[in-house]
Amino acid sequence: MGRKFSKYHGAGNDFVMIDGRTEPFDATPERVAALCRRRTGIGADGLMILESDPAEEFRMRYFNADGGEATMCGNGGRCIALFAHHLGIGGMRKRFIGVDGPHTAELLRVEGPEGEIRLGMIDVRRVEVHPEYLFLDTGSPHYVEFVESVRGVDVAGRGAAIRHSAAFAARGGTNVNFVEIVSDGHIRIRTFERGVEAETLACGTGATASAIAAAVRTGSPCRDYRVDVEGGTLRVAFEPDGKGGFTRIELTGPARKVFEGEFANDFRRDGEPEFQKKS
Repeated sequence: MGRKFSKYHGAGNDFVMIDGRTEPFDATPERVAALCRRRTGIGADGLMILESDPAEEFRMRYFNADGGEATMCGNGGRCIALFAHHLGIGGMRKRFIGVDGPHTAELLRVEGPEGEIRLGMIDVRRVEVHPEYLFLDTGSPHYVEFVESVRGVDVAGRGAAIRHSAAFAARGGTNVNFVEIVSDGHIRIRTFERGVEAETLACGTGATASAIAAAVRTGSPCRDYRVDVEGGTLRVAFEPDGKGGFTRIELTGPARKVFEGEFANDFRRDGEPEFQKKS
């Protein structure tokens, strides 16, 4: 008997979705990595399991493409909210628990397989300002560097070097964002994600971190940013908390169901999944 899954993406950041409420899924690093592997698996930047929770409508568990259980994912949070809606969970406003705490997702628009979702993010307690970069945690740790043009950046090379540098070893490494200021309230970013170990088409926590960092770096009073990512456009809104941090942080953007199918529960001896059907 096969295990059902769905594939979703948020601005090109793609995920395997599994409903684990009634049938737990054994998410070993090897199984997760095999499912996320492109060409031989389903192919995704990460895998999410929707589980029951005693206090909220559901729990979100997120795993990176390398198989390790990860911290918060903003695009994934929007996608799992739409996944929950397609499963018939809750109304147009949903509450769920992530590894970083509770979140609220508001479905602003749903049209069949796609929707526009506004996701509440955790507060940012502080922003570290360094001469060459800013560092902050938006549910995941983020290094933010400002550049003249993101097109001229070797994201793979420089991103990997910074992500694995000794400066961030004690934090378990970091996600790396290169940010171009287009105008006040409008930035363009490219992100190297740890766990994926590559550039992704979008990173929700990275977009959030970059917008806040832009406001800090420039001193702009703008509190609602347009963030252009490789896979589309996101919006980030926030308010200063008066203590050097930020609160009422919201990430808004698209989510879409791409397809669904089944894979065999028993993986082959070489560790690769067997697929039974896909639609």
